[in-house]
Amino acid sequence: MRVIVLGAGVAGVCTAWYLLEAGHEVTIIDRAGAAAEETSFGNAGQLSYGYTTPWAAPGIPKKAAKWLLKKHSPLIFRPDGSLYQLQWLKQMLANCNHDSYNLNKERMVRISEYSREMFRRFEAQTGLTFEGRQKGTLQIFRQPHEVEAAEKDIEVLAAYGVPYQRLKAEECLQYEPALKGALPKIAGALHLPNDGTGDCHLFTQKLAALCVEKGADFQFNHTIERIEHTNGHVHAVYASGQRFEADRFVCALGSFSRPALAELGLDVPIYPVKGYSLTVPIVDEAASPVSTIIDETYKVAITRFDQRIRVGGMAELSGYQITLKPERRETLEMVVNDLYPNGGNVSRALFWSGLRPMTPDSTPIVGKTRFDNLFLNTGHGTLGWTMSLGSAKIAADIVCDVPTEVRSDDLGLARYSA
Repeated sequence: MRVIVLGAGVAGVCTAWYLLEAGHEVTIIDRAGAAAEETSFGNAGQLSYGYTTPWAAPGIPKKAAKWLLKKHSPLIFRPDGSLYQLQWLKQMLANCNHDSYNLNKERMVRISEYSREMFRRFEAQTGLTFEGRQKGTLQIFRQPHEVEAAEKDIEVLAAYGVPYQRLKAEECLQYEPALKGALPKIAGALHLPNDGTGDCHLFTQKLAALCVEKGADFQFNHTIERIEHTNGHVHAVYASGQRFEADRFVCALGSFSRPALAELGLDVPIYPVKGYSLTVPIVDEAASPVSTIIDETYKVAITRFDQRIRVGGMAELSGYQITLKPERRETLEMVVNDLYPNGGNVSRALFWSGLRPMTPDSTPIVGKTRFDNLFLNTGHGTLGWTMSLGSAKIAADIVCDVPTEVRSDDLGLARYSA
């Protein structure tokens, strides 16, 4: 078949890879000048298979109300002037109950654990490197009540067979020795040994090169203008004045999936949740992180690459505008300097922001639409890097009419109308 993939972020390029592996002719269309130039460019760098948790959870409304009053808040809400922002928030709040949380958690863990296996297979097959490490995630808690609250997440980890270890503050040093000076600030921690790290941008660009070797046609600097369709069937995509025909189409446009598909009458419940990151050059390896650390109080992740530290976090609901705000940089600098004061030079850090495509139930949308040849792989929120290969393989199998290796019937757009 001829297949067009819309979007050359990590979700789109991974989907293209598996379609090429299946023997199809693939064209990838993206408005940027290269792969992974938007949301996949500067994410936190975590492969968080064990730290896969819905944002929509019991207790979140109360926590959010408190966060909004803090100076270094992990959550920022600014009205964007749209009714949809309020509708999406209402949908998300409707998922903040135990039953919905357990359902969504199971779906997310299913994809993440499958993605972990797909990364294992992929690295064995290709040998591709991306500054990756397999040293786990250390989730640190600054307050005793955060340690207590983590017991609920631990119950879920145990239920799904995800390995974990509870740690006292001093025990953190066996995994992150440079935290020695920060021990008085740590009340406890959780270690997730199966998690990994890596540079998503580097991975996606290298994978795009492998796709080209397999015959993929990347159409960069092409902005999608409209989708030609009749009677529940897509015929072509118009991008930058050109018409592209195919037998099947996959939308992997992240936060821009909703506006791109609106003309088809598809209601794709994705909202752009802005995140920020710093990429800090290392000046002292011994004073730097070994793997990835999540500061639960500020919801900030600190991840080690080869000679850089990636610091990422915050969730800002303010529409599609990408603005680098100094106060967000201040928060990221505060957290990394508090935990690793001598590891990197924050004055030379690259400051970045991107739009995470968030669904109201935190679960990506992977699968069919009511158009017989249009499929989705989008809405991964903060876990696009973690779920990338897993959700892409699921999506490619569905496109190819091949039974998926894990359950996928509840991952599609239809779940919102059921």
